[in-house]
Amino acid sequence: MKRASWMVMVIVVAAVLTGYFCVADGQGQGATSAGVRLAGARAVIEAARYPTIQAAINALPEEGGVVRLPPGTFEIREPLKVGKSDVLIEGAGTATHIKNVNTEGGSALILQHPSTGDDRKSELWRIRLANFRVTGNEKSGNGIEARRINEVFIDGVTVSNHGGDGILLHFCYEDPRICNSLITYNKKTGLNVIGCHDVVVSANQFEENQDAVRFIDGFNLCMTGNCLDDHLGDGVVIENTYGSVVAGNMIEECKGTAIVLDRDCYGITLSANVIAHEETGGIALRDAHGCAVSANAFTIMGKDALSIGPNSGRITVTGNNFCDSYIGADQLKRVENDRQAGGMVLNGTSGIAVAGNLFSGLRPKALAVEGQPSKHVLFSDNVLVDTVGDDKKLEASLVKDNLSQE
Repeated sequence: MKRASWMVMVIVVAAVLTGYFCVADGQGQGATSAGVRLAGARAVIEAARYPTIQAAINALPEEGGVVRLPPGTFEIREPLKVGKSDVLIEGAGTATHIKNVNTEGGSALILQHPSTGDDRKSELWRIRLANFRVTGNEKSGNGIEARRINEVFIDGVTVSNHGGDGILLHFCYEDPRICNSLITYNKKTGLNVIGCHDVVVSANQFEENQDAVRFIDGFNLCMTGNCLDDHLGDGVVIENTYGSVVAGNMIEECKGTAIVLDRDCYGITLSANVIAHEETGGIALRDAHGCAVSANAFTIMGKDALSIGPNSGRITVTGNNFCDSYIGADQLKRVENDRQAGGMVLNGTSGIAVAGNLFSGLRPKALAVEGQPSKHVLFSDNVLVDTVGDDKKLEASLVKDNLSQE
């Protein structure tokens, strides 16, 4: 074939393909000289091309989009504000560091409707923060503050050293998710959840905040697979909540209590957690009903491993291990700590089933009955080794078939 014929054929093919792709792109709309744009595609904002991160966020269209943060340390003095739905703010891992140098209580990031209203008319949907680090100082405010954001998703974010909460979720009612993040050294609560529903908190690490997690005035918390260590206050505080589960977490060495249920909690399961070496206590049921405490390992508690107070009742306690650091062959792993290994305390409660638990090496007692009388307690099929109990002090109760080896 002659050269001229080849050139004609190439031109014809190019014209056909161009026409095909223009049709595929929405009847020609969106085609550019740089290539064809997919119909319906939203903006991808490269923050490195803007003078500030806030300018990049402001460049998002109303329908939302993506802001990509480059590696680097970026100092901010005013909160970064996200006021649109369907937005992803994504960094390059901890190489992307947003550093809040505000010393007047300003938060680092605020996710909120532009009206700043505090009702159901002022909600946004589907904002995700992923793969960056945000730090503050002892005079700054919260790290990430989300107000009335439905389906907020925080994933792979490091939130540290803030003067307020690490993450505050304020009435983010529908389906918040906090996953795979590191939340450390914040002066107030690591994760403070207020008025939220169907919340997943999974596979995070919390260290040396005041409290690790507070879940207040909400319901349906699913908190699983987290690691909590060295908090200056309590580990997990749940108030005015029902229908929730705290399971498979490791909670160690809080100055306060590992898990607290208070103020009208009901229908909550606390299961398969390792609760170790807490100074004040393991689980405190201060105002809780209809709850299950099962299959937890309470190891060398500084005080009460499990306490059930006069405002709590109708609780099942099954399959737990309350222990010191015994490792066999008459050996203790931590001799200096073991005389502090606390047991279970009942104070003025009723309707309690305590069955199938093992209490070993506890001081002063495996089961202590204190304060007001506790009634209608089933204490059955438990094993007590190298410890004693107050089970005979229970009133109008059934105590039977327990195996004791002092």
